[in-house]
Amino acid sequence: MIALVPVKPFGVAKRRLSDRFTPPQRRKLGMAIAAHTLSITADAGLEPRVVTGSDEVAAWADHLGVGVVEEPPGGGLDGAARAGVHSAAGSPWMVIHADLPALDVADLTALTDAGPGAIAPSHDGGTSAVTGISDDIEFSYGPGSFHRHLAAHPTLAVVCRPGLAYDLDDTADYDVIVTLGSGRWMGEIT
Repeated sequence: MIALVPVKPFGVAKRRLSDRFTPPQRRKLGMAIAAHTLSITADAGLEPRVVTGSDEVAAWADHLGVGVVEEPPGGGLDGAARAGVHSAAGSPWMVIHADLPALDVADLTALTDAGPGAIAPSHDGGTSAVTGISDDIEFSYGPGSFHRHLAAHPTLAVVCRPGLAYDLDDTADYDVIVTLGSGRWMGEIT
């Protein structure tokens, strides 16, 4: 299965953490979390690919030995997901957020064991990951995306796991994630 990981430019990532972390700290944190997500996908036996429109992020992924899919300009997360799925060319795929610092192999095993056609909600009603084979899925990320995705594709199997539920959006998420066993590492780099 191909794991498609959309990654924003590191200089603009994690702005909602600005009340606690400086721009260099947020940049370091964004890079570390994305590297963690890519490492876990590889450890789970998936083929990670970074989806990005940033030359810097593409060079970083290339340095890590990870394939890169070019994100079309102006498409946001929906466009990045569509570009990634299109690049999978009929192979089983997973679109997974880059900012899942508590993610572990067991989380991805549960998702892949559910088979192509699974979805993982985030704790705030978003979508952390979705799997499939075909490219006929219509992505609709943003607040409340889990329910929109599930309403549009009611046969998706729902997989709820802490490592998939806690994406890092703000300082409240940070405070929860560093208390989880699989997320404690994040407190050491900030």
